[in-house]
Amino acid sequence: MAKYRHDLPQHRGGIFLTDGGMEITLIFHQGLELPHFAAFVLLDSADGRAHLKRYYEAYLRIARQHGLGFVLDSPTWRANPDWGARLGYDAAGLKAVNMDAIRLLDELRSTWESPRTPCVINGAIGPRGDGYKAGNMDAAEAEAYHSAQIAAFAEAGADMVTAFTLNSINEAVGVVRAARTQEIPVAISFTVETDGRLVRGESLREAIEAVDDATHRACEYFLINCAHPAHFDGALAAGESWVQRIHGIRANASIKSHAELDESETLDSGDPVDLGRRYLSLRRAFPQMRILGGCCGTDHRHVAAVCEACLPPEAMSA
Repeated sequence: MAKYRHDLPQHRGGIFLTDGGMEITLIFHQGLELPHFAAFVLLDSADGRAHLKRYYEAYLRIARQHGLGFVLDSPTWRANPDWGARLGYDAAGLKAVNMDAIRLLDELRSTWESPRTPCVINGAIGPRGDGYKAGNMDAAEAEAYHSAQIAAFAEAGADMVTAFTLNSINEAVGVVRAARTQEIPVAISFTVETDGRLVRGESLREAIEAVDDATHRACEYFLINCAHPAHFDGALAAGESWVQRIHGIRANASIKSHAELDESETLDSGDPVDLGRRYLSLRRAFPQMRILGGCCGTDHRHVAAVCEACLPPEAMSA
């Protein structure tokens, strides 16, 4: 049974943390092999589940220490039909693993949640193709494509769903419409290039306003992920209504472009302290951005640095 589906606590104010770059962390820090960058395959073994639990607990510990809420994103960014087929999962197998991912998060919530640390269970959706390359689906095709994964999350008891690393307005519209059909809250997280625009050249403003117009503002909120703050902070304008729709940041550690990251064979963890300062600057300009986590190259050290930068001293000593 979903706990917060009809009353998401992140709408009530306060900072909510989330995790960092899951797949990068599991590969480079835990030495795991993730075929096609898919973390959901770890759910198929007791050892894999243990790795996932340890990964989440590093972040949950930070949230509990500082009395902050937490958004638990499922390890299912690749658990859609195209990527699943490459990994040997048919429709039934994908439904089972998506539902199992939500059950894993429910186990974590039962252990880590407290009155000061509400834990929201969020089904994570990835793009149909490559998050760094433009997709070609229209909105109706995207709605049909993502509907099965969203239905599995809803059936398993997720509080909400979020599509991450989207670079296509049509795909975002389809995801929102599919979630609306399932009567589950949905958020959209766009990724941008070094110029602060989507890969086809649309601005964040154009993307957010287009999704809101096409879905009658059915999206709970928007986020930005898989880009360094230096890539998008200049694209944001204080006081404009569309910016108020952006409630979260999951930035990359590295200032490198997507193309450079794709070609890199080593991990670029950037500077956690500098990243924390950049989050603080964004929070000061846009205080509604209160869902804070990381993406490629980030781990629990970066999220801890964000806490140290963004929380008042009395909160850090709590």
